[in-house]
Order: sequence, then C-alpha cells, then structure tokens
Amino acid sequence: MKCISALSTARNTNAAFHQVLEQLDEGLAGDTADLTLVFSSMHHADELGRIASAFLEQARTRHILGCTGESIVGDAREVEGSPALSVWSISLPGVSIRPLRLGEPGESGITWAEGIEDPERSAVLLLGDPFSFRTDDFLRQVNKEVRGLRVIGGMASGSQIPRANQLVLDGQAFPDGAVAMLLGGPLSIATVVSQGCRPVGHTLIVTKADQNVIRELGRRPALEALRDMFQELSSDDQRRIQDGLHIGRVINEYQGSFQRGDFLVRNVMGADDSGAIQITDVVRVGQTVQFHVRDAETADEDLRSLLVASKPSGRPTGALLFTCNGRGTRLFDKADHDVGVIHEVYGPIPVAGFFAMGEIGPIGGQNFVHGYTASIMLFEQPA
Repeated sequence: MKCISALSTARNTNAAFHQVLEQLDEGLAGDTADLTLVFSSMHHADELGRIASAFLEQARTRHILGCTGESIVGDAREVEGSPALSVWSISLPGVSIRPLRLGEPGESGITWAEGIEDPERSAVLLLGDPFSFRTDDFLRQVNKEVRGLRVIGGMASGSQIPRANQLVLDGQAFPDGAVAMLLGGPLSIATVVSQGCRPVGHTLIVTKADQNVIRELGRRPALEALRDMFQELSSDDQRRIQDGLHIGRVINEYQGSFQRGDFLVRNVMGADDSGAIQITDVVRVGQTVQFHVRDAETADEDLRSLLVASKPSGRPTGALLFTCNGRGTRLFDKADHDVGVIHEVYGPIPVAGFFAMGEIGPIGGQNFVHGYTASIMLFEQPA
C-alpha cells in the first residue's frame, strides 16, 4: 500500500494543477493509484471536473472522488479561506472500489449495497451537497439495512448558494446529490469521530420526552437535574457550560458503562418555564444521556485521546480528514490544529480533506451527520 498527498496554494488553476502533479510524480514514480481524492477551494471550482478527468485520462488513478470546500486540508496545512488544491492518492491492492452516484434515498432499499459480503470490513467514502442531499435519511437507511457498514465523509462547503458547489466522481462533475466510493475486500481502516466534547456530571435516564423536548430526567424536571449537576462542577466547567451546553445520547445502551465516544452529541437550545429543555435531536423515554461541554481545550483533548486509543498496531499509511468549518482558527488559537494532531500521534503520514458543512462518521456502530466534529478515515497497512 502506497499513499501520497500534494497541495498547491496557487490562485491560477493551471499552475495549481501542475504543481500538485509534480509533487505526486515524485512520490508515485509512475505508478497508477487505485483511488484519488481531490479537494479545492472555490477558486478552482469551475475546473474541478476537468482536473478529475485529466487524472483518469493520464492513467494516474483508476478512480477519483472530490468536492469543493471553504477551507482545504493538504499535507501538514489547513488552508483557510484562500486558494488551495489538495490531492491525495493511494494504492489499495485487492480492494474493490465501486463508484456511486447518489440522489434521493430509495423506497425500494439500498440496491447499491447488494453483494457486500462483510459490511463491517467495508466502508463508504461519501461527499454530499448540503442543499439537495438528505444525508440524515440516507444514513438512517444504511444503519437499518446494512448494519455495520461505516460511512465517512463530509458535506461540500465551498459555497452557500445551492448548485454552486461541485462534486466529482470519476471525471464527471455534479452540482447536487452525493458522490461516493464503496470500498470492500481486504480493507484495513480505522475511523475516529472527535465531537470535540467531554461529558460532565453523570449519566441520566430520560423519563419523559416529546420529540426534541426532554421534560424529565430521572423523574425530575430536566432543568432541575441540570441545575443540580451544574452546582457540583468545577468553576472551569461551569464557565464552559455558560459558553455553550451540549448533551450526549448513548447509542449502544447494552454497554456496561459509557465513556467519551459512546455518545452522539447534540446542542441544547434552551429551556422553558415548565423545566423542560429543547435539544437538536429526537429522544425517547428510557434513553441514557449525559451533559457535555466543549471549548478549544476540550476539543484538543478529545481528538488526541481518540487518536491515541485508535492507534493501530500496524503501520498507518494515510488519512482523510473531514473537519467542521467551525473548527480551525475559529476554535483554536493556532492554525493547522487537527492535521497537526494527526501528525503528532501517527507521524508525517499523507493527509487531505476539507472543512465541511456537516461531517459524517460512525458513533456506537451507527452513522450520523455531526457538527463541530473532526471525522477521520485512517488507512492502515494490512497485516
């Protein structure tokens, strides 16, 4: 398995294209990659389809996938709000790669998943348009019909205007829907989904709820339970809660205990006079939840601890990073934070990706769209 990445910050598209080709030629030495990812700022959006076609026509890769992003990750950099073209190529001996053009989730089921022998050893690498693709519905269908199949990726973020983003799939460009690659066979990957939060207090059982409104926790008004928990926290965590409160819902209730990484984290939007709290998720009676805090220090700690816990016994070859457009220097006090932590933990492996308008990754064996999250797909050298 061989992996290489290249980055250009040239504003001119032709110059950027030739710069990344020179870098790739040095590393691939004429070999044809099995899969290539390309991410560009909007400065190169109109030419992204042509760039993808050129990689195929020049036999540089067998398959190519990509999209536009408002900030681009390449090599050891996170290029925020400036021209950037990032390319990442990998050879995957024996791995099957199936390109997928996705539209509305189908009522007839997921026909493209037919033939998957072992979902847990397969993965879908997905890039979507946030204005036209119903990602939540798609992921719910995957979770129900193809249990264990991991979906990793992000939503294009280069433009805030519908049909302005570009998605590329094997040389074709699309302004809507989603594009993906289904990977199967002798695939050795790890996924890390860092939601940037840390649980505080203790777990609580939802005893009364209505859609996204939690009315009771442990048979007490939810706001009362929150106030009691708040009083028990350190002054630092109390400050974090005042800056922004989150709540995590346990995905796998059959575990004996719960820790970081077992919760799907969502925002707490507010409370009402009855003592109920509103969140950005649908909850049911009997579910286990825990309040969470998030800030730059917590986000850094969460990413580092999850990367260390997921560190493979074999040799990491490369990684794809889909991080939130609310991270970067909007959250941390220095640039290149997330890609820098990956390199600190795994060494100088090739990394590429972009700042997404919604990050996709598995939590507790199910796939979700996240916010303020770093979702990472790590490719490992097969044993």
